[in-house]
Amino acid sequence: MDIPVDMSVVGFDDLPVARWTHPALTTVRQPLLDMASMAATTLLRIIDGEQVDTLRLELSTRLEVRGSTAGPRTA
Repeated sequence: MDIPVDMSVVGFDDLPVARWTHPALTTVRQPLLDMASMAATTLLRIIDGEQVDTLRLELSTRLEVRGSTAGPRTA
């Protein structure tokens, strides 16, 4: 199979190797620094005895389009 002609491939986490593959892997990037910061802040609040409304937080991800995905097909 020829990627992306026959099939598109998408990864997750945007590991450095995703840019080194041929074709470069399209991937979903997570905001790792934001995730770590929010986790640390929440942990410190819990340690200080503060009430935490929720332990579940949702942060935005971003699609990094690279060579492993084709554009939309036209009929």
